[in-house]
Amino acid sequence: MSEFETYTAPPPAPEGAASREERQWALFGHLSALTGLFTGGVGNIVGPLIIWLVKKDTMPFASDQAKEALNFNITLLIIGVILFLITLLTFGLGVIITAPLGLLLFIAWLILTIVAAIKANDGIAYRYPFTLRLVK
Repeated sequence: MSEFETYTAPPPAPEGAASREERQWALFGHLSALTGLFTGGVGNIVGPLIIWLVKKDTMPFASDQAKEALNFNITLLIIGVILFLITLLTFGLGVIITAPLGLLLFIAWLILTIVAAIKANDGIAYRYPFTLRLVK
């Protein structure tokens, strides 16, 4: 930098808008659910839960988004258990219906999680469709 160039810091976030760090933690809140791919599904709940518990008192936007991801993943867990029970109760014949539904559920989960992470990184509070808001 020459002596004539001056560095100007970016303007602060407008009042009520999420800071860059808070948006990043919100992004982590959504993406942490993807750890379920490597942990047998446990990470789907544990990842967002940890971020929500750690950030709930300091970062309202990150807390809200982690809680939203937690509620979404709990809802999908409930649906998955129901599909599994239908398969069991029909002595495996229900798999004709539950397997394609489970695959569609997985694809929807993956797409909606990525969309939510992108929106959260942009500072937009994302709400998953068809989600039970169990954690208030």
